[in-house]
Amino acid sequence: MPARFQAPRGTFDVLPDASAARAHIYVTAAHAFERAGYGRIETPAFEDTELFARGVGESTDIVQKEMFSFEDQGGRSLTLRPEATASICRAYVEHGMHRLPQPVKLWSWGPYFRHERPQAGRFRQFHQIDLEAIGTDSPLADAEAIILLSDILAELAVPGVTLRLGSLGSHATRAAYRDELIAYLRSHESELSDEVRSRIDQNPLRAFDSDHEGTREVMRDAPTMLDRLSDEDGAHFEAVKSSLDRAKVAYELDGTLVRGLDYYTRTVFEFTSDVLGAQSALGGGGRYDGLVSELGGPEVPAVGWAAGIERILLALDSPAEEPHLDAFIVAPESRRELALEIATQARRAGACVDLDLAGRSEKGQMKQANRSGAERAVILSDDGSALLRNMTTGSERPLDTGDIQGEIAREQAETSE
Repeated sequence: MPARFQAPRGTFDVLPDASAARAHIYVTAAHAFERAGYGRIETPAFEDTELFARGVGESTDIVQKEMFSFEDQGGRSLTLRPEATASICRAYVEHGMHRLPQPVKLWSWGPYFRHERPQAGRFRQFHQIDLEAIGTDSPLADAEAIILLSDILAELAVPGVTLRLGSLGSHATRAAYRDELIAYLRSHESELSDEVRSRIDQNPLRAFDSDHEGTREVMRDAPTMLDRLSDEDGAHFEAVKSSLDRAKVAYELDGTLVRGLDYYTRTVFEFTSDVLGAQSALGGGGRYDGLVSELGGPEVPAVGWAAGIERILLALDSPAEEPHLDAFIVAPESRRELALEIATQARRAGACVDLDLAGRSEKGQMKQANRSGAERAVILSDDGSALLRNMTTGSERPLDTGDIQGEIAREQAETSE
């Protein structure tokens, strides 16, 4: 017997009984974006490797350790996308979106890929919803982005959610702070992890993310960017906070908050859930005012975020309700073609109707109707008659098979009285 195959490590299959919960997240997010004027964009699953090396940052763990890169038949280095923002900014530049009214407000949904150690809430293929507002430096855009993710998580009833909020300042402000932080880290170099020591000059801010006990002890007394913001950066941050306060979005200020990507400036934020344990992040993002120009486009500011679908599902720990089924058609052998005809007409009229496709007996079809969760059964007989059975009460009445949708609507109205 040939060997059985399994999904690659760090990936997974989404089976029908799990798809409803994922679809619920998609619909909830899509409606929120639509109400706020964001349009959906889809980008390729792989891009030129250089896009991520330049956009995400050479010194990041993503570029150094986690990208799935390969060479195509033409000798070009391609990479399965590890995140969405660089690809969306590439599309913004490539398609001349800077000529559109600004900001260009976009959202996406799809799979992403990182070579990480698989564990609860962390996979090598994972799915995210992503939001970007490109072409504005207004703090209102920062606040709107945060409010939208807050509202989506609230509508989904994700438990234990906390918003951590910080600022990394502008490029000029951060450059001065970066020099100060490097000097501080150098003065404690012997206490730091090997990884942090090796990246002090490349990416000193990542020391705040270290799990190394000695490094964490050092970083407790490290200077933070929130204490070094310029007047302009401080005013921007205060405006973001003011808008969040007016929208009644609670947050905790966190001067140690840094994102794992190099392109962030000014506002950064992260939503976490206390039910997730060590991998507590649900999603986050921030402002990235220099990324579009870094990818060959004009100097335009932008803000955005991404949220992990698997993390949200793990926090919810319960699937959304399965879509309801209005009726299941039960038919003898002689009326099976009629059953499909009736189901087709009812579906075209807007009803949710299923029928047996496996050649079951009428008794077996009734069992299947019960298993399906259908509210009603349409029972066809050899003599041409039909009944509509309420699967909860067991009551039956004659049925006009030419108007299944109308009959169902009348039955629903009578039941609700």
